[in-house]
Amino acid sequence: MTPFNSDKIIMHQINDDQLSSFIVGFDLDENAEKVYRLKPFIEKLTDVIHEFAFGFHEGTETLNTELVSKVAEAAKSIYKIDGFQKVKDIYDNDGTLSDDVTEKYLRRGEFGELILHLLLRDFYKTTPLLSKIYFKDSLGHTVHGFDAVHIQEDTKTLWLGESKLYHSGKSGVKALVEDIAEHFKSDYLNSEFMLISKKIKHFNNIPEKDYWNNLMSKSSTLSDQLASINIPLLCTYECELFSKYSDEKCEEFIQEYTLEINALKDYFDSINVHPLKSHLNVILILFPVQNKKALVKGLHHRLSLLQALS
Repeated sequence: MTPFNSDKIIMHQINDDQLSSFIVGFDLDENAEKVYRLKPFIEKLTDVIHEFAFGFHEGTETLNTELVSKVAEAAKSIYKIDGFQKVKDIYDNDGTLSDDVTEKYLRRGEFGELILHLLLRDFYKTTPLLSKIYFKDSLGHTVHGFDAVHIQEDTKTLWLGESKLYHSGKSGVKALVEDIAEHFKSDYLNSEFMLISKKIKHFNNIPEKDYWNNLMSKSSTLSDQLASINIPLLCTYECELFSKYSDEKCEEFIQEYTLEINALKDYFDSINVHPLKSHLNVILILFPVQNKKALVKGLHHRLSLLQALS
C-alpha cells in the first residue's frame, strides 16, 4: 500500500533509471462511453493537499476529528502562496497560461508541484523533508528554488525535483533543461541548502536530521553531494493521443505513446549540455494528459470547494 494509493488511477507506463512515464487512462461513463478519467485524477490530487501544504509529519499526526478542518485550512493556505490566486482568477475567467509565460510564480499556480509530490510519494517511496508552506515567507513567496525537496531514508538519497505543466511537451522539457542549468551548480546549491538547513533545525521529528544537515553542509564536497542526490524532472503536458484514442490498452495507442515519450527523451538528451551532466542523477518523468486547461481549472474548482468546508 502506498500513501495515497494513486496506482488505482495513475499507471507507471515506463520505468527506467533515467526515463519514467505515467498515464491516466479511460473508463466507462453512465452512458457506456469511454471517457478520460479526469475527475478521479483531480480527486486523487486533492487528497494530497493537506500533506503538500503542511508536511508529512503533521499529516500523520492529525486526528481524524480534525481532518476536515485541516483540509479546508490547507486549501486556504495554498492561495496564500504567490501565484495560486492569480492563476485561479485567470482560469475562472476561461483563460489559460501559454507556454511562453516566464514568471515561475504563475507556473506554481498550475499545480505541477502537486503532481510531482504525489508521484514521488506513491511511486518512488520518498518522504517530504518540509512542506511548501514551511518554505513560504511572510509575503507569500516560496523561499527555495526547488519544486520538491524529499528524502529517501533507506538509500540516504536527497530528491531535488523540478516540475512543468505545459501545453507542449517539447516546451516543458526545454524549460526543465534550463532549470537544471540554473540550479545545479555549487553556489546555487549551497545557498539553497543553507535555507533548507535553517528550516529543518526547528523540527525534531525529521528522521536522521543530522545526516541531511551534514550532506548539505558547505564542508561536503560537490561530488559527494551530487552522488547522494536524485533529480526528478517532471513534465506534465497536453497530448492529442488522448483525444485520438479512447483506450490506453490498444496496441496503436501504446505504440504511438511510446514513440512520443522516447522522442521527448531524445530531445532532452540533445539539448542538455550541463557540464556536470555525467554526475547528475536525472530522472526525466513524462506525464501526458488529455487537456491541461481542464485539469488546472478542475483542480482550482475542487480547492474552492474544500475551502468552504471550514
